[in-house]
Amino acid sequence: MSQLVKEIQAAEEEVLLGNVILYPTDTVWGIGCDAENAEAVRKIFKIKEREESKALILLVADQEMLQRYVKNLPEDFEELVRRQERPTTYVFPEPQNLPEEVLAEDGTVAIRVVQGDEFCHRLIRQVARPIVSTSANISGAPSPKTFADVSEEIKERVDFVVNWRRDDDMASRPSRIVKIEAGGRQRVIRE
Repeated sequence: MSQLVKEIQAAEEEVLLGNVILYPTDTVWGIGCDAENAEAVRKIFKIKEREESKALILLVADQEMLQRYVKNLPEDFEELVRRQERPTTYVFPEPQNLPEEVLAEDGTVAIRVVQGDEFCHRLIRQVARPIVSTSANISGAPSPKTFADVSEEIKERVDFVVNWRRDDDMASRPSRIVKIEAGGRQRVIRE
């Protein structure tokens, strides 16, 4: 069994137990959990010392999974995702089948379809539901660009730290964020 498969299985087990993991995403190192587990989501807010009114990003494996959690996807959404040049999170107005803990104050949900990151994509497929992804830092502190930048405080507060890609030293950046508005219009929130 490869190291990648072992790490995915270990992370999957932790997520399904309701635990919070520190893991490499398709962007920065993140803190995550089962997005359908409200108690685990509340743990993330506590770990980050973050207000619960601040929205979280959810990661899904594909459009089929996304459709379980968002009503009325734009017709061209699959093509839109395919054309992205970098990881892009979309804010949707009509979420469904999710606990209120993962929703923004205005009732929207931020979701990214993971592409190009084998570990993260396979982990989400194994868990078979969205995984929370929020930067691995205390609220207000800079987002870590590599595993080495993650504070010891965060490492100690999570339930499990993934061993995959810890030695990567290439700095990454957060995703682009685009809000899907009424009628399918798009507005860039973060470039």
